[in-house]
Amino acid sequence: MSNAIDPVKLTLQLMAIDSTSGREAEAGHFLLRTLREAGFRAEPIHVQATEGPERFNVYAANTAGAPDVVLSTHMDTVPPYIAGSEDDDFLYGRGSCDAKGIIASQIAAAQLLAASGEKVGLLFTVGEELDSAGAKAANLQPKGNKFLINGEPTDNRVAIASKGTLRLTLRAKGKMAHSAYPELGDSAVHKLVGALHDVLKLPLPVDPEVGACTLNIGVIQGGHAPNVIADEASARVLVRLIGPGAEILDAIQQAVGDRAEVETEKENPFIRLTAFPGMPTMVAAFATDVPSLSAWGKPLLFGPGSIHVAHTPHERLAKKEMHEAIGHYVAIAKGLLHGTA
Repeated sequence: MSNAIDPVKLTLQLMAIDSTSGREAEAGHFLLRTLREAGFRAEPIHVQATEGPERFNVYAANTAGAPDVVLSTHMDTVPPYIAGSEDDDFLYGRGSCDAKGIIASQIAAAQLLAASGEKVGLLFTVGEELDSAGAKAANLQPKGNKFLINGEPTDNRVAIASKGTLRLTLRAKGKMAHSAYPELGDSAVHKLVGALHDVLKLPLPVDPEVGACTLNIGVIQGGHAPNVIADEASARVLVRLIGPGAEILDAIQQAVGDRAEVETEKENPFIRLTAFPGMPTMVAAFATDVPSLSAWGKPLLFGPGSIHVAHTPHERLAKKEMHEAIGHYVAIAKGLLHGTA
């Protein structure tokens, strides 16, 4: 292996590149060059796209054969792009903790693992923040590794579970009319409001280890003007699952009845994960690429940084925490590989 990566410098270099979802190619090419210069065999894993910019994952390893463990996270970030900065203690900006600081930590850890004789790989995906398109493409081309350590901001704790997601759109139809004569119309907005009111009253399951299933109505649209009876209205709903999504979907459909159509946009399953001896644990209330990387070995979820500042204007990562994560990644990988976990 070449000289050790400086994780702070590498994170800032990555943060200087706008890699919001769908625009990851420049970051991908930068990582391919960086990994090759660091002594890894690096290659793109192309993601099928019918239109738009070039999209590919980055895979690298210190072996031509199957690695035993792969460290993975994602290259894309949510918008808006916020350039990186630093002070003595923190890195700031978009991707600092979600997940460019994790990329840098994992590359530094992979160098240490390779130097100690382990067969280690790295996988950096596109599209995690939208639809896990990169992970799904990678899952069709597994490398035969035994273990996958996926990186997300978990405050350097090991996640024992990751909540699933169920994204829904409710669409109500009505009849347009002058609002002075409501009897001549049929308000789609009124139907939708009533349906959403009943959806919010639904009892949702709670797991003593994982916590509560939660539901958020994130977007409501409809109508034309306050003096017009609305002929259409829609709402987008996101449920954080702690079990099967089918039961929640059925309950929502029954609550809505014939007032609106319920369309499923996307579902990511709830998963239980493995703890690691001696490491603090947490439950990830957010979704990850892990369910879409089932062919990449037994998964474990761990990373530096707080999810509470990810996706915000105040995103940041403590440098001390990032350096500690490097040691933890090495220890976790060795524990998994040599039976001490």
